[in-house]
Amino acid sequence: MKRKIRFRLALLGGATILSLVLLLPSLPLWSSLPPGLQKVLPSGKISLGLDLKGGMSVTLQVDREKAVQGTLEEISAALKTPSMEPRISDADLSFPVGKGAAREALAKRIRHHYPFLTLKSQNDSGVVYTIPPAEEKRIRAHAMTQAMEVIRNRIDQFGVAEPLIERQGKDRILVELPGVNDPDRAMALIGKTARLEFLLVDDRNPDADKILEKKTPVPSLDEVLFSHRTGTKGERIELPYLLKKGALMSGDVISDARVAFGQFNEPYVSLTFNASGAKLFDQITRDHVKDRLAIVLDKVVYSAPVIQEEISGGQAQITGSFTLKEAKDLSIVLRSGALPAPVHILQNVTVGPSLGKDSIRAGIRATIFSGILVLLFMAFYYRFSGVIADGALLLNLVLLIGAMAALHATLTLPGIAGIILTIGMGVDSNVLIFERIREEIRLGKPVRSAIDSGYDKAFLTIVDSHVTTLITALILFIFGTGPIKGFAVTLSVGIGINLFTALVGTRVVFDSMSMKRKMDQLSI
Repeated sequence: MKRKIRFRLALLGGATILSLVLLLPSLPLWSSLPPGLQKVLPSGKISLGLDLKGGMSVTLQVDREKAVQGTLEEISAALKTPSMEPRISDADLSFPVGKGAAREALAKRIRHHYPFLTLKSQNDSGVVYTIPPAEEKRIRAHAMTQAMEVIRNRIDQFGVAEPLIERQGKDRILVELPGVNDPDRAMALIGKTARLEFLLVDDRNPDADKILEKKTPVPSLDEVLFSHRTGTKGERIELPYLLKKGALMSGDVISDARVAFGQFNEPYVSLTFNASGAKLFDQITRDHVKDRLAIVLDKVVYSAPVIQEEISGGQAQITGSFTLKEAKDLSIVLRSGALPAPVHILQNVTVGPSLGKDSIRAGIRATIFSGILVLLFMAFYYRFSGVIADGALLLNLVLLIGAMAALHATLTLPGIAGIILTIGMGVDSNVLIFERIREEIRLGKPVRSAIDSGYDKAFLTIVDSHVTTLITALILFIFGTGPIKGFAVTLSVGIGINLFTALVGTRVVFDSMSMKRKMDQLSI
């Protein structure tokens, strides 16, 4: 019996010390500790949610139909030849290719690279392939998954702590960024499609100047895109470029993008291609010496240098009038990849930190007042046993906050409500136990026997109430949004700690008292 009590006391003491150690990084005194000690101790801390810390909440809508359109455009660019320009209509691709070897070669390429395409119709003048409905559905679903992954990668590199990124419905994504103090930059980073293309400038067109001056219509095989520059007076200048349609290569062959500095310390973005991209870029620069190659991101021309010679080594540069911040953001979106479809901002809400401070202050005040009232009631109504329950309740709070720090949990206003509810449940457990002990004492049982019977008879009731509450908390966590999840996390952790402190924490005190002396009476 003594060994069992010592084990429980050691378990309680160890859990308390561990919780206090885990809680240290979340306290103001953490910064005053020696650096050597900080390296040894756990560094994880409780982060504040959007409603407490301030920041921004954005609801995005992914244009999934454009994902199907983008897939068709990529296929068209890959299968295009100098003598054949595919046409896109809805989910169809029309190839103006006659019967014979050329059509057989096209069919072979499609079977090898795009087996999901099905032949819809054919005649003497060409063939039509289409994306079947099942494949369209898969592309739309993959667009959502890929969009979430790309946005998550961008935010991680942006440096936001504890972001919330979750899917809502079929085509919406909720993004919450606590502590963001530059919402415009964050929005530009999240919403940029980042579709990178390398296009040839059509300088050899004799009517290029007339086309750019809008005196002559743009040819069907060309398009006009603009570069954005800032003038000497800060004005925005747009320079037009006549480009040949059809990307020679796209950004999916990029393996890395980094900020570098030129001869005059101006920032630019250095691109590194993967093996296939390096081989393709080598071929492009070899075949187009003395031509201008435009680097286009989201239909904006960033640079259009002249290819002086074949470029080997798998690297390229994006130059322009960049600030260091712009170059960093551009490298982030290129590293994380392009969004599979455009995203539209449905809602953008910025929460000021002053609201968060008021919420924290009010939440802490509510927790302290409710805790004091509960402690006073328990001590008044259950006397010395109530004081023991008060100690277990304080231990409960220490263990709960320590567990949240260990989980790197995000504390939200509903999370504070969950802590307060945990206090109530902890009191409820002790009330059930103490009332059972009182009943046993009224029946004339000895104090030691009454304590054992009280805990044994209240055990199933306490476990039942906690398990049903835990099931509810898990459902809230699975189906709830950010703040609701914060409530569910604190409630779930608090339930497990409640069981531990109510059934182990208080009982070990009564067991220790009965071991030291015979208990003829119990202050309860």
